[in-house]
Amino acid sequence: MQSSLSISVSPHTSLTVQRSNRNALEPLAFAPPSKPLNLRFCGLTREALGLSSLRRNSDSFRFRLSSSARVRRADKFFVSASLSDNGSPPKTFDYDLLIVGAGVGGHGAALHAVEKGLKTAIIEGDVVGGTCVNRGCVPSKALLAVSGRMRELQNDHHLKALGLQVSAAGYDRQGVADHANNLASKIRNNLTNSMKALGVDILTGFGTILGPQKVKVGSDKVVTAKDIIIATGSIPFVPKGIEVDGKTVITSDHALKLESVPDWIAIVGSGYIGLEFSDVYTALGSEVTFIEALDQLMPGFDPEIGKLAQRVLINPRKIDYHTGVFATKITPAKDGKPVTIELIDAKTKEPKDTLEVDAALIATGRAPFTHGLGLENINVATQRGFVPVDERMRVIDSNGNLVPHLYCIGDANGKMMLAHAASAQGISVVEQVTGRDHVLNHLSIPAACFTHPEISMVGLTENEGEGLAKLIYRPDNGEILGVHIFGLHAADLIHEASNAIALGTRIQDIKLAVHAHPTLSEVLDELFKSAKVKAHVSAPVSEPIAV
Repeated sequence: MQSSLSISVSPHTSLTVQRSNRNALEPLAFAPPSKPLNLRFCGLTREALGLSSLRRNSDSFRFRLSSSARVRRADKFFVSASLSDNGSPPKTFDYDLLIVGAGVGGHGAALHAVEKGLKTAIIEGDVVGGTCVNRGCVPSKALLAVSGRMRELQNDHHLKALGLQVSAAGYDRQGVADHANNLASKIRNNLTNSMKALGVDILTGFGTILGPQKVKVGSDKVVTAKDIIIATGSIPFVPKGIEVDGKTVITSDHALKLESVPDWIAIVGSGYIGLEFSDVYTALGSEVTFIEALDQLMPGFDPEIGKLAQRVLINPRKIDYHTGVFATKITPAKDGKPVTIELIDAKTKEPKDTLEVDAALIATGRAPFTHGLGLENINVATQRGFVPVDERMRVIDSNGNLVPHLYCIGDANGKMMLAHAASAQGISVVEQVTGRDHVLNHLSIPAACFTHPEISMVGLTENEGEGLAKLIYRPDNGEILGVHIFGLHAADLIHEASNAIALGTRIQDIKLAVHAHPTLSEVLDELFKSAKVKAHVSAPVSEPIAV
């Protein structure tokens, strides 16, 4: 049994959600360092962003071991080493932990492994930072920051209400592109330096699994490790029939370079990627046409939130759309001819329309980057490219058995294709290999779409409801099942709900929390206080199932 509660707020405040699971865990035998090393922003460490300097006691980090100086892992005991030399691996292995892929997931796992005293190496076949830093989160948010500022400067009515007068806002396309590229470059360098400073070995080359606990790096180097994590990420998914030339028919990889701002661009797909780029392009003056295979725009969002978002993010802007259609063929512009897009009905497969536009962005999701990993050498078959794993990220072979000492995190396993989810999975794996069982509850992991205004979500969704901030809960015991928000700073507000779900906090407890007035945090405060719960006695929530 579950209930939903919706509260209407001003047009500038609204939201979306997910949830977490914690097993009874035995304490580790060593204590954490006095100065935490794992402060994170979008899965990136604080040090990587250059927000604080690394600190060491004398010339090394050291952990305090308990009197037993031992940590139990399965039926064996091992002693954690000092970080001064990045740990001492078993004699038969080059490393305690080897990570294939240096994106946000791999980076998060590497830093947590070093903190736990493991001798760690990370393999990068392209550039450190992976998709998030180089072709995703970081450059896209740089462009969206420009979009937001442009919208502020173009809002004459709001500026006039504040008593401000601003001449017509303009922009330099190359300057905007350079801003995004420079930010990505800076964070990429900080990520690299943070790992080097902590003693993580960065191995350059494509990683191929040769067999159990053995990986080839590049053409000839072979590395062994007691435990291996696959963290190879994903690439843009391009459906059949679409010809990408990188100029007029592009993916998000190309769009983030902002080599042009077309007068009219079609965006195939209206999920997170498509929505965010529509925000950027319309702010910079483009007209946008969405092409969506399902019957409504934003099919991945809570339906009520999606309807409201359409009224705010789509209808008032230079955006039109075609729903319930497939783009079966897209041909790049050539010899003075425009980009052509052939549409068919998604259900009947009958021809529907042909569009001629200046450019087309393919935003139909992402596909795992797992080809060529050598998984066949350990009897592992991918499923639509994804590496099969259990709830502890342990890789499963073709016979349904666990592959010893092999894990897969992030986009490559398909559980939740978000950078911060990959980082959380990596940290969970490190907890396991250092003797502490840990299962990550993916329902506690929040997601956000950084449009203007933003959309955020955590936990379960509901098919019907109304309002801009929505709470889904159990009235019998106060368990929070989901929260959805649409509006100003939704991506910031969602974390109170995310943490409540992760920690098992009930409504009858959280409604006693105090929120500063006047602040946007009061949106959630009112939401929780308005919930009607039958049980009034605080007690731990039964452990949720990890999915």
